Amino acid sequence: MRSITLILAATLSISISAVASAECSADPQPANFDFTLKDMHGNDVALAEYAGDVILIDFWATWCAPCRIEIPGFIEMVEEYGDQGFSVLGISIDDPPDALQSYAAEMGMNYPVLIGDGRDDVKDDYGPIIGFPTAVIVDREGNICHRHIGFAPKEAFIEDIEGLL
Repeated sequence: MRSITLILAATLSISISAVASAECSADPQPANFDFTLKDMHGNDVALAEYAGDVILIDFWATWCAPCRIEIPGFIEMVEEYGDQGFSVLGISIDDPPDALQSYAAEMGMNYPVLIGDGRDDVKDDYGPIIGFPTAVIVDREGNICHRHIGFAPKEAFIEDIEGLL
């Protein structure tokens, strides 16, 4: 299953946005913040803590090559936009905490890395998750405004978030 998903993610590069601008669609889907996930250190992280921020939720895996390419851009965006109320939450879909800790250290990840293994409830609410990476952008009002399925360049994410900040 992993190899099929990886091939899909590597070859599928689509961005699903309601409008070409960085604004949210006229009929956006509300984001569900009623989830608490463990981070890679075993701490509880409630998604509700991030309500009011512009949030990029990235569903990814350590074995996913396109995920590895996107992560440095997310790190840079947190550095550039974090003080404006922008947050990234990385939800690993199937990696154990020890693998995530070493991977996050290697990559220099400066945002919460959460455990998504066994959390189909979260994947279903923010999905469909049909390939990796899948990124969802939530505005300050709690609406899912944009989705990127498969690799997207940093510039595509910046275009989506700048109008929401």
